[in-house]
Amino acid sequence: MELLLLTADMHPDGVLPSLSLLAHTVRTAAPEVSALLEAGSAEVVLVDARTDLAGARGLCRLLSATAGSVPVVAVVTEGGLVAVNAEWGIDEILLPGTGPAETDARLRLLTGRRGAPAAEQASGQTKLGELVIDEGTYTARLRGKPLDLTYKEFELLKYLTQHVGRVFTRAQLLQEVWGYDFFGGTRTVDVHVRRLRAKLGPEYESLIGTVRNVGYKAVRPARGQHAADAANDEVLDDLNGADGGAPESLTSQ
Repeated sequence: MELLLLTADMHPDGVLPSLSLLAHTVRTAAPEVSALLEAGSAEVVLVDARTDLAGARGLCRLLSATAGSVPVVAVVTEGGLVAVNAEWGIDEILLPGTGPAETDARLRLLTGRRGAPAAEQASGQTKLGELVIDEGTYTARLRGKPLDLTYKEFELLKYLTQHVGRVFTRAQLLQEVWGYDFFGGTRTVDVHVRRLRAKLGPEYESLIGTVRNVGYKAVRPARGQHAADAANDEVLDDLNGADGGAPESLTSQ
């Protein structure tokens, strides 16, 4: 398992000693905003929250908003447990003295619970709220209606939705979507993002988020978002059926 440990400790093995007894690959990085770009490549991110609770809380909140499907674990002392609440946005808590068997079990459970998106991608489809990307047919549908996308627009939208929540710089997107041999500037990414947002429409343009001074990410809609719209659509369908069908100008709006 690929783990990323964010700590300022000069002796990172002391953050969670049980990790050294497990067969996991552990990378360490400073607990800084720049670490957000590395988080997406890890299977689990661990944050050292033993001493700087306020700093760890802020970093955990950023990670939960930007690392997408990557679980975030805070390593907290027993005395620091009272400061941890839902606002941290973390998936698990571990005490520094947690044994190797329990640590391994908790990590496996975390990655198991987050395995659904990977299985979804294996089927050739990626879903982001009402948006469905189908690699097999090279189509993107929003609430069941096909989007008219160019090849690169589709590739960009597909790549972002396959890594929902992860932040990519413009240079990274150029490399991954356009390829190493593309000689255009990063402005190309901005243009394609603007076009995608226009095609998604004002209600769904927020599916592609901007992280200021960094780049772009796909944003998972809040649970229940657009549910009222779906319910309204069902009511309209019922009314249309009862009235023998509404005028075309109304149903197409």
